[in-house]
Amino acid sequence: MADQKIGQLLDTLGVETDLDEGDLPTDAFVILKVIKADGTVTLASARSEGLDWITRLGMVTAAQQIENSGYAEAPTDDT
Repeated sequence: MADQKIGQLLDTLGVETDLDEGDLPTDAFVILKVIKADGTVTLASARSEGLDWITRLGMVTAAQQIENSGYAEAPTDDT
């Protein structure tokens, strides 16, 4: 299996995120459900170049928490 860029694939799947003007995405970790030619189902992952394992682990852990219980920004002292 050869490595391939997945930006266009994510676009085709309709993947979007909510970013505000001025936001600067720095890293990405993508989990893909893949149906193989023989019908088996597997997971694959991809990450941005330079994403270290500890940041990747933190991102996955935070994503799991958000998916399990939702996410709301903590109030700031300005409110």
